[in-house]
Amino acid sequence: MQFPESWLRALVNPKLSTDELSHRLTMAGLEVEEANPVAPGFSGVVVARIVSAEPHPNADKLRVCQVDAGTGALLQIVCGAPNAAAGINVPLATVGAVLPGELKIGVAKMRGVESSGMLCSARELGLSQDHGGLLVLDASLAPGTDIRKALDLDDTLFTLKLTPNRADCLSILGVAREVSALTGAELVPPTPRAIKASIHDVLRVTVTAPDLCGRFAGRVIRGVNARAQTPAWLVQRLERAGQRSVSALVDISNYVMLELGRPTHVFDLDQISEQSLEVRWAREGESLTLLNEQTIKLDASMGVIASGAQPESLAGIMGGASTAVTLDTSNIYVEAAFWWPQAIAGRARKLKISSEASHRFERGVDFEQIPEHLDLITGLILDICGGQAGPIDDQHVNMPQRQAVTMRLARCQRVLGIPVSHAQVSTTFERLGFVFNATADAFIVSPPSFRFDIAIEEDLIEEVARIIGFDNIPANPPVAAAVMRQAPEIQRSAHTIRAEMSGLDYQEVINFSFVEDVWERDMLGTKDPIRLLNPIASQLAVMRTSLLPGLVANIRYNANRKQSRIRVFELGRVFSRNDQVKDGPLTVAGIEQPQKLAGAVWGGTNPDQWGLATKNVDFFDVKRDVEVLLDGRTADLRFAALAHPLLHPGRSAQIMLDGKQIGLIGELHPKWVQEQELGTAPVLFELTYDSLCTIAMPSIKELSKQPVVQRDLAIWVSTDKTVQSLLDTIGRTIAADESLRVVQDVRLFDQWKDPSKQAAEEKSLAFRFSLQDTEVTLDDARVDACVVKIRQALETEHQARPR
Repeated sequence: MQFPESWLRALVNPKLSTDELSHRLTMAGLEVEEANPVAPGFSGVVVARIVSAEPHPNADKLRVCQVDAGTGALLQIVCGAPNAAAGINVPLATVGAVLPGELKIGVAKMRGVESSGMLCSARELGLSQDHGGLLVLDASLAPGTDIRKALDLDDTLFTLKLTPNRADCLSILGVAREVSALTGAELVPPTPRAIKASIHDVLRVTVTAPDLCGRFAGRVIRGVNARAQTPAWLVQRLERAGQRSVSALVDISNYVMLELGRPTHVFDLDQISEQSLEVRWAREGESLTLLNEQTIKLDASMGVIASGAQPESLAGIMGGASTAVTLDTSNIYVEAAFWWPQAIAGRARKLKISSEASHRFERGVDFEQIPEHLDLITGLILDICGGQAGPIDDQHVNMPQRQAVTMRLARCQRVLGIPVSHAQVSTTFERLGFVFNATADAFIVSPPSFRFDIAIEEDLIEEVARIIGFDNIPANPPVAAAVMRQAPEIQRSAHTIRAEMSGLDYQEVINFSFVEDVWERDMLGTKDPIRLLNPIASQLAVMRTSLLPGLVANIRYNANRKQSRIRVFELGRVFSRNDQVKDGPLTVAGIEQPQKLAGAVWGGTNPDQWGLATKNVDFFDVKRDVEVLLDGRTADLRFAALAHPLLHPGRSAQIMLDGKQIGLIGELHPKWVQEQELGTAPVLFELTYDSLCTIAMPSIKELSKQPVVQRDLAIWVSTDKTVQSLLDTIGRTIAADESLRVVQDVRLFDQWKDPSKQAAEEKSLAFRFSLQDTEVTLDDARVDACVVKIRQALETEHQARPR
């Protein structure tokens, strides 16, 4: 929000410099983003009246002007501006003046004629980019007046960066209230004169949507002169607040909005077809051409002001073109209303339009002072455009009920950390214009009609802190007992998991939780993903049910930028429908939001170097990473074949822990490898966060001083037998027989099929057993007996035979 300092000081004028005022506002939460002078620095420029302007004897486009600069003698100035004419007041840079850009003015000869100074355009003074002619000044200005004083060019433009909750400060009056509360300076608000109705005309208005409009007021004014000139002071204030002057009626409406924060709308009364208005929700299929000449399609979520069946205005956002005032308008209807913020919020953004009115209404506008504000705008219209005003038709439809908020003094002192007194709080609320009842230990405050941000106790505590001044609250460090807490050994935090992934040479990424619809539909086979009502981009339309497609996109992005080795992971939430989920502090009914860990690897197993051969990562490399993450629980870890639309049909598996599926792993499906133009397939995995939070308790084992004995066992088994099923059998056999406890480790080290047989029915598996006793050295007979028992178990359960 931009406004000139002079406008603010017309309402409240504290004894503070510009810099001090800027600092006080910023420290009170109204950040002054910029404080720039209205005009750049220059000197020696005065008001001058052109007495005569004669053609230059030696140049067709130059004129020799005699000007009165208030010195008692006329000055001769050669000027090339097309609008130089006798009788107008213009800026004159006298001899010795310094213009923006350090341009110094002296006596010069132009085509043989002496010129004692320079008549200036707006651009030459740095006031605007207008260079079409001289800057014509008000005829009432006396020659010789310093131009900076005449045009108030030493003013400062403040630009505030307001937070969304401070809608009351989207006006000069709102900021003035704050300055008055912060400094104690007297507030002189605009006081409208009571407008006595000189005609009895009333436009009939029916409000049929109380959830859209809480209060509606307006009045008829006839016989206005829409071609009247907007006063220079009003134009100047509008321009310095960033508003372009359009016409008197529009300028007055904009002025009231900026000064009071009250958006109003002026209808051309003669263009209202039914001579009556209805405030209602729009109907499907209706359309409206707005003031900006944009035609929009309306729906039932949008409010309108209609005449008969035809919408004439988009409620709280923008008026319609058909009833807009023009220079030929003579009869008008001025409307001011309270629109419920929730009925306006988001509509302008949905229609891809913006307006000053919607910016204010969706945050909340004062609902009590509507008649007073109508009187003020009416007074300006009558003073500038003339006419006769009718009575105000004020309808209270559904006024907000402001609930009193209680603030405990002890709570305020505890939150702020300073001994705030009862008198300080009372003074603060009085300065802010709050109506309150005070007891010895609490304040019961009724929020003003212009403050929609006061709803809970903490809001009042914040007001106390702002007015006391954050600078006056000492920055004392918190005092608390330093107590070390025991961390359970079997619990692992998200931070620890991230650190372990980093230790496995993965880099963390953070992707959007909303993804492309095609990812969910085609890559993951999700039939009914959760759709966003208002996506930030058209392609990011649904919530993700898996982290894997996002990681694939990360790999493609980096591969396209010549990265040859990519190892990334993400720890985040996914979203799916689940009717069993109920509303709670951290849950939403019908939506499951578990956390998952996912990783993706593409390229070489190791960075390129001379000592290692180049090898692309494969399924088993990533499988090992998963086993490391689940270290200590691998005895219960299983990998079973899985069919998934994202993964290779023969190189993917579901990850099982304690008989439950906790994730999946596999190569990217060849179809997606080709579509993503990756050349080779990345290997992906995804695990539930819950399965990683708990780790096995470390177990203590005695270290044996005896040597380890190794034996190999090669067997033939049917090709449909999985290695895991054989390992499970070996594990059960060892657990059931005390004599086999010396078997410390079992590993598969070879698998072979007869290449001469196209469809071999058997495969050869070779296992290596490591045996060790803690007490004695194992002899061959004992070792062979252990291997025989294991072989017999495999023969019995899997029909294995020795190779």
